[in-house]
Amino acid sequence: MSDLSRGETPHGRQPRLLDQVHAAIRQLHYSRRTEESYVHWIRRFIYWSGKRHPATLGEPEVTAFLSHLATDRNVAAATQNQALAALLFLYKQVLGRELGWFDDLVRAKRPVRMPVVLARGEVAALLAQLRGTHWLMASLLYGSGLRLMECLRLRVKDVDFAYRQILVRDGKGGKDRVTMLPEALIQPLHEQLGEAKRLHALDLREGFGEVHLPYALARKYPRAGMEWGWQYVFPSGKRSPDPEDGVIRRHHLDDSVLARALHEARRGAAIAKPVSAHVLRHSFATHLLQAGSDIRTVQELLGHSDVSTTMIYTHVLNKGGRGVSSPLDRLEQRRAEYRVHRLEKRFAGLRANSARPGLGER
Repeated sequence: MSDLSRGETPHGRQPRLLDQVHAAIRQLHYSRRTEESYVHWIRRFIYWSGKRHPATLGEPEVTAFLSHLATDRNVAAATQNQALAALLFLYKQVLGRELGWFDDLVRAKRPVRMPVVLARGEVAALLAQLRGTHWLMASLLYGSGLRLMECLRLRVKDVDFAYRQILVRDGKGGKDRVTMLPEALIQPLHEQLGEAKRLHALDLREGFGEVHLPYALARKYPRAGMEWGWQYVFPSGKRSPDPEDGVIRRHHLDDSVLARALHEARRGAAIAKPVSAHVLRHSFATHLLQAGSDIRTVQELLGHSDVSTTMIYTHVLNKGGRGVSSPLDRLEQRRAEYRVHRLEKRFAGLRANSARPGLGER
């Protein structure tokens, strides 16, 4: 019997299905995280369907699988959409089939959640608990509105000290954008680049020094990976094999490094709110809006495609429904005004009595 989940068909063995998926994703230059996510969901779909080859399945099975995620696994709407995107990619780009409408699909509910935002004092307390590279990365997340991976993947050439800006290359959705570079981080960034240059010089002396380049730039410019401008601002402390081609390179710091540091800093600062790299980005946007920045400007700095995504940060501002005073606050204000009025009346009476002539003056 043919093992269809491994790519074997009655007509002979073909490349494994997941190998075809990997090849198709890399041909379209999707990110490594997208590749990992798509392969994960395609593998789960195959196991859920009893290890049958997806070529023998279609819309009913895909609909049933996605509905199973929503009803039995209680996944979030974003998770269900991610699984749907992976399966649409599989059928269109790998199997050469267009899936039809999913009329009977049970959609996961998309809850309306407000972002966690730190107060300015909480941000100051959090940063005071960090040191060195951890402090600098957290400061960039809050001071420039970077996503965690945008910070980790930052290249030397994309830090523009002359114009006080950071060029974010290939951000979420494959988009480039420009964001601010805080004045307070100029000197610390120069010091960080000095350490990165020392590691790069060491790698070159020992016969290494090539950094991973995106897309086909390594083939187009064979020596570009050795150049200083392409090096990471936050390089790892050790070299390791590249998972794509096995070449020994110095990659950027792992994302878990800052996550652990923020967790410890939150405890040290006694902050009750959950703190993550993205919370610092939320705080960046909210504090800019509180300071009077135009929402379109904040949208561009964050790299949002739609201003409605940026509007979520207005939840802490005195606008719209949140600008209405509570009836309890109005009641307390009336009580305070009444007490002030009575005190003023009493003082007015005392002043009038003191102004009357005494018995000896009459």
